[in-house]
Amino acid sequence: MSEQKTIGQELDRQAWFLGGEACCDPLPTSRVHPYRMVLLGPPGVGKGTQAELLCRDLGTCHLSTGDLFRAAQCQATPSPALSMALEAMRRGELVADELVVEMVRERSCCLRCRGGFLLDGFPRTIAQAQALDALLTEQGVVLDAVLNYELPADEIVARLSGRRTCVKCKAIYHVKTHPPRVSGICDECGSALIQREDDRIETVWVRMRTYEASSRPLVEYYQKLGKLISVQASGSPDAILARSLHSLEALSGVGNR
Repeated sequence: MSEQKTIGQELDRQAWFLGGEACCDPLPTSRVHPYRMVLLGPPGVGKGTQAELLCRDLGTCHLSTGDLFRAAQCQATPSPALSMALEAMRRGELVADELVVEMVRERSCCLRCRGGFLLDGFPRTIAQAQALDALLTEQGVVLDAVLNYELPADEIVARLSGRRTCVKCKAIYHVKTHPPRVSGICDECGSALIQREDDRIETVWVRMRTYEASSRPLVEYYQKLGKLISVQASGSPDAILARSLHSLEALSGVGNR
């Protein structure tokens, strides 16, 4: 396990952020059977935490489209497809499937990463999933699994609507599970805590219904392919991770790779 943690800490994702002919430095350690996975789950289910833990334990590279968009805003010359996607977002438009697929195609070397990968934020539609299938075939690799984290909607709403964020340092609290020492005041910097607009209960329910409608076809798609692993996202992060790893091993038919 200690070796795997070292592997996870080495990954710098340079190729993912820059695209084209860029390579990670240092390169991930080669693995005999690297895991190649897709991550699904509604907002607030804890995907970010599980992505970090999975990559730490399996040595896979976390390929997040959200991280890609955030990093691109600090780049002087983002890749062509990413530049077009950012322009669409600035105009308040949805980024077209074809453009998202092209962004991933610009980074197709990451799909051959010898440490494996964990795709987060892509695919989001059936069209994107089919395009990913084609890209993986071109690169000569096979998708191992699609981890779908599940939690009852009312629990997710309680998680998100109870969050409070510091206006200055952006530290996050929860009114029930992680309250500040002084109500409404950040422990770290003493600034005010607010409830973000997208954490308001009415907004959270809208986000949940939108996700459910858009994700159901994708879940069914991967279920038919025999790739879907549904993981209950209740309990501690370590307990959820243990369920994920056990299910991965059961699906692949091997032990720790």
